[in-house]
Amino acid sequence: MAGLLVMLAVPARAAVSPEDLVGLWGNETQMTQPVAGRLVLDLRGAAGEAHIGGITAPVSQSGDDVRVALAVGLGTFRGHWSADRARVDGFWVQPPSALRSAYATPLTLTRSQPGVWMGTVQPQAERLSQYLKIERGANGALRAFLRNPEANLTRERWMTVALDGDSVTFGDPGRPRWQLHASYDEETGQLQVNWQGIGVFAFTKRDRANAIGFYASTPQAGTPAWRAPLTLGDGWGTDAPAPSGFDTKQLDALLARVLQSDDAGTPQVQSLLIAHRGKLVVERYFHGFDADQPHDSRSSGKTFAPLLVGLAMAQSKAFTPSTPLRDVLPAYRDAFGSDPRKARITVANLMTMTSGLACDDGDDKSPGNEDAMQSQQAQADWYRYTLALPMLREPGGDKAVYCSAGINLLGAVVAKATGAWLPDFFRRTVGDPLQMRDYHINLMPSGDAYLAGGIYMRPRDMLKLGQLYLDGGRWHGQRIVDAAWVEASTKHHSAFTPDHAYGYGWHLHTMTVAGHAYREYAAEGNGGQFVIVVPELELVVGIQAGNYGDFATWYKLQDLVPTFVIPALRRAR
Repeated sequence: MAGLLVMLAVPARAAVSPEDLVGLWGNETQMTQPVAGRLVLDLRGAAGEAHIGGITAPVSQSGDDVRVALAVGLGTFRGHWSADRARVDGFWVQPPSALRSAYATPLTLTRSQPGVWMGTVQPQAERLSQYLKIERGANGALRAFLRNPEANLTRERWMTVALDGDSVTFGDPGRPRWQLHASYDEETGQLQVNWQGIGVFAFTKRDRANAIGFYASTPQAGTPAWRAPLTLGDGWGTDAPAPSGFDTKQLDALLARVLQSDDAGTPQVQSLLIAHRGKLVVERYFHGFDADQPHDSRSSGKTFAPLLVGLAMAQSKAFTPSTPLRDVLPAYRDAFGSDPRKARITVANLMTMTSGLACDDGDDKSPGNEDAMQSQQAQADWYRYTLALPMLREPGGDKAVYCSAGINLLGAVVAKATGAWLPDFFRRTVGDPLQMRDYHINLMPSGDAYLAGGIYMRPRDMLKLGQLYLDGGRWHGQRIVDAAWVEASTKHHSAFTPDHAYGYGWHLHTMTVAGHAYREYAAEGNGGQFVIVVPELELVVGIQAGNYGDFATWYKLQDLVPTFVIPALRRAR
């Protein structure tokens, strides 16, 4: 009886009031990889060993190849001896996680003493930051939106807020069955938000000083001093905007537009870079990003695929753009089936998105839709999956249909022609020559690179893709790719709409400013990932943003160039 009285005496948990909830809430979760730190390759003695993080693994060698495979799920090193055996150049392959696929990150082991080589494993960081803004709407009812800079999980839709005791339910009027549940802890002042399938996250009240990912700048930006970007030893020469020909007042207006990002559904620019005449003149980062943080390229990374094709074609001489795909990939001939149209698909058809395959990323019911391919479990070989798709039309023609699986299939062409693992070929022909660093290449279940986008790369390095093409295939005077390939890649081969043409992995547009039409070509990706080249002005603009899945918002970000950047050059003249 006494125990019952004690139980009855426990006060009920207080109901949460609207005043408790109004404001900005935040949670940052850093998810670490199981293995990181110094990797030691110890080949002293008869049996070679590798050591990292208290783990020991055997070393296997075959010719110039060096491999270290840790226990399942912990990671792998794949490398090659240098000619003098002073180093091992390769990649650390981190295993897939609940949020991401496997990634390959460049790693070089250097000789520290006879028989011992060392390097530091720095896997891609996995950060999940969430900011929940709760306010009273015009009708007095609570409403909220959630901002997730890394993936835009809820697309920043306004949500309804319902209270029941200490429970809080967030609803999406556009998706009646979708709900997000939370509970308010009065003692700790925390809002415990339950993302089903992901985890429970403790949100705390925030302001500008401790919600860096929510706000574009901390502290609130004033009128900037437009100094030259820093020289970071990555190949970029720098200059201040004014000496380079820019009207800084127009750049002030550009910055003011970018900073207008506090409300739901506003453009979330995370980096803005401008190069003019080969020098980096503007470099700005927002929402907690900086120059050293690799950014998700999404489909802007597709443009690397035709670049690799051009490099492989020059190296092997085994094919041309007009070569039928069936002749390039003899190991996959059985996947082509009996439809004679499929045998007529060429390498160029993949690069111009005119393959005729049942592959349309804009159609949720298309069997070749990127999400359909990546989510299915029956076929781990995504090349074979793509080749087995039915045909909908004759390959070729001017009509482009957006097909990630087709661009990815170019990886099979490159691998066959070069005999190389795609990350190795990328590093040797693109990454190292362009002085890129700290990038992460996403891998397919087969373990080779996925070429339809998604490489994580520093914005400064992504901008080099545009500068390389603007300079006719050269970087600092060094020939990287043939000038003829650059010209072929940036000319009209097909079109999505009358005013949106496509080359070999480059989107082609015309920007009109003050009655003058400027031809431009761009690498473009979901969320607002752009590398925009305006040849007439010797201009390359890089934009990275976080409006993933919100096409209507992110696609308009390229309008910043004709609205602000080009006028800044024109007015200074």
